[in-house]
Amino acid sequence: MSTVAFIGLGNMGGPMAANLIKAGMTVRVFDLVPAAVQSLVDQGAIAASTACGAAAGANVVITMLPAGKHVKNLYLGTETDKGLLEVVAGDTLLIDCSTIDAQSAQLVAAEAAKSGIEFMDAPVSGGTAGAAAGTLTFICGGSDGAFAKAQTVLNAMGKNIFHAGAAGAGQVAKICNNMLLSVLMVGTSEALQMGIDHGLDPKVLSDIMKVSSGGNWTLEKYNPCPGVMENVPSSKDYQGGFMVDLMVKDLGLSQEAALLSNSSTPMGALARSLYVNHARQGNGRRDFSSIFEQFAPLKK
Repeated sequence: MSTVAFIGLGNMGGPMAANLIKAGMTVRVFDLVPAAVQSLVDQGAIAASTACGAAAGANVVITMLPAGKHVKNLYLGTETDKGLLEVVAGDTLLIDCSTIDAQSAQLVAAEAAKSGIEFMDAPVSGGTAGAAAGTLTFICGGSDGAFAKAQTVLNAMGKNIFHAGAAGAGQVAKICNNMLLSVLMVGTSEALQMGIDHGLDPKVLSDIMKVSSGGNWTLEKYNPCPGVMENVPSSKDYQGGFMVDLMVKDLGLSQEAALLSNSSTPMGALARSLYVNHARQGNGRRDFSSIFEQFAPLKK
């Protein structure tokens, strides 16, 4: 575990890589944004000029990318670029922390297995605050051996490490979690706004619901009503956190998964529709808790 390659240094990947550096690991980094690479170099990382350059010779490769197509292209290669599977050693552990469709994760795992390489999907939960604090939840899909081997590096970035099952299981569990999160955020927002419409103080109402049967994570950790809770996106004009566009992506994955399994997800489907509408109004890069504004009275 002495040398870790980290590819994808966005809002989540950057602080995750920083925690590996703090844990004393040698970290080689690559990102398409030079400033993101430089930020990690300033903290002690080694810059690589290409993704393959970062991965070659590393004991562990961690990737954090936007979508399934990016993961497949990076690991399997394209017509013009080599894939990571062509340059890593047989004993290298590959960990993809992106949130993507399970089928893409399973495909990469199967191709890696042909070369005797362990690949594990390990999407995360906990947001940018959890990434910075090193308290993320990792939801892993892969072999028992890969899961055991990953413990040291994952524990440097997270607090809760779960083995959901075989390849792709981590993605399915993450998609289920985020679908539920979206439903809770919408429900919490409309309940708080209804209380406000009747003259209630949203902080007092939040405190009541937190210890009552309506209590949930959004009330306890991520209140969507501005001014109720400090150091959350709703009190920073919904900046930072988890973008609406990313929630739309994850809800799309949830509905694709529902079709594949013939699952009934009416609340998930409605939440996707609400978030798509919110994004189409220009809110795609704001935090997903900004859905609260969909229930507020129109400003005159």
